[in-house]
Amino acid sequence: MYSCPPSVSQSIPSEYRKIAEELFPSGSGAEEVPNFNAVSGFAEVLGIGADYRRLLDLGRKDKEMHVFLCHFQNNLDLLIQKTWVEKDDETRKEKLQDQIPGFVAGIEQGNFQQALVEFAAILEELAYLMFGAQSTKDDFTEYTFRIDSQMGLFWWYEGHLAMNAGTSAPKDPQTLWAALLIGICFLTNF
Repeated sequence: MYSCPPSVSQSIPSEYRKIAEELFPSGSGAEEVPNFNAVSGFAEVLGIGADYRRLLDLGRKDKEMHVFLCHFQNNLDLLIQKTWVEKDDETRKEKLQDQIPGFVAGIEQGNFQQALVEFAAILEELAYLMFGAQSTKDDFTEYTFRIDSQMGLFWWYEGHLAMNAGTSAPKDPQTLWAALLIGICFLTNF
């Protein structure tokens, strides 16, 4: 599994430090969740602000949300299909594709805490399919920043979420949805 360095200052280029510190003001605590008020600014930096703001207020049963989640699922499926891997890793691609419908169904049911756990697992596999063994190294986040700053910021963010996805402490559903929506919007527009 990929991991993020614990400190914002060590993992993020200087132009993104302010938004990162606002997003996770508590540092690297075990119960770290993003600051709900800073998530919208983070979405802007990722280039998904308009979609994010539009979708955040929609109900999960809204027709527009259903269409958006279908676009997410289709885009993620296409991304997985287009990822070149060794023959031995084809099974990983198929298993990952099989996880996505259940993840989307969990979101539609409003089970955001479970969806966050599933999303962390999906992203871990996606990172491996896209970046190979590099995704398991400690410098993965820095590596992705060298490729593209928005991509690096996305993987940094998802790494922070993944570190805390399995914690049993209940979290505010609105904050969980906001955190999930960042990743869903980013991958839908990838």
